[in-house]
Amino acid sequence: MVATTLEPSLASQPFFEGLSAPHLALLTGCTSNAVFNAGELIFREGQPADRFYLLRHGRVGLEIFLPAGGPLTIETLEQGEVLGFSWLFPPYKSRFDARALTLVRALSLDGACLRRKCEEDTALGYELMKRFAPLIIARLESTRMQLLDLYGHAR
Repeated sequence: MVATTLEPSLASQPFFEGLSAPHLALLTGCTSNAVFNAGELIFREGQPADRFYLLRHGRVGLEIFLPAGGPLTIETLEQGEVLGFSWLFPPYKSRFDARALTLVRALSLDGACLRRKCEEDTALGYELMKRFAPLIIARLESTRMQLLDLYGHAR
C-alpha cells in the first residue's frame, strides 16, 4: 500500500503561501480531495458549514437568493481561490449558496478538525485568521457592490 499525502498540494495553493512546514503538516491531516460536477450545489445558505475548499480546477458561483428574483451570483471563484469561511465562526452556518459552474476539483479542509488544531496551536489559529480576514472583507464588499448594482443607487 502506497501512502500519499496532500501536503505538496496544500503547499502549492496561493492561500497557504509562506505557511510553515509544521503548520502545513497539521492542515494535511484535515484535508481530502473533492470533485463537483457542473451545476452541482456545493453548499446552501443556512446549512451547517463544516469545511472550506481550495479550488484547484474549475469555477464556482457564490449566490444569494432574492425573494423577488431568485438566485443572484455575487462572485465567481476560480482556480487558486478559497471557497467558504463560515466553518470558522459560530453558529457554523453557510452564508451563501455555492454552485459549481464547471467541473470543479478542490482540496476540502474539515472545519471541526481545523478548529481543534487551532485550539491546540494558537499560532496556527492566528495565521488562519490573518489569511481569512481579507477574504471575508472581499466577499462582503463584493456583495455590497452587487446589491448597489441591483437597486441602482449608491450613497
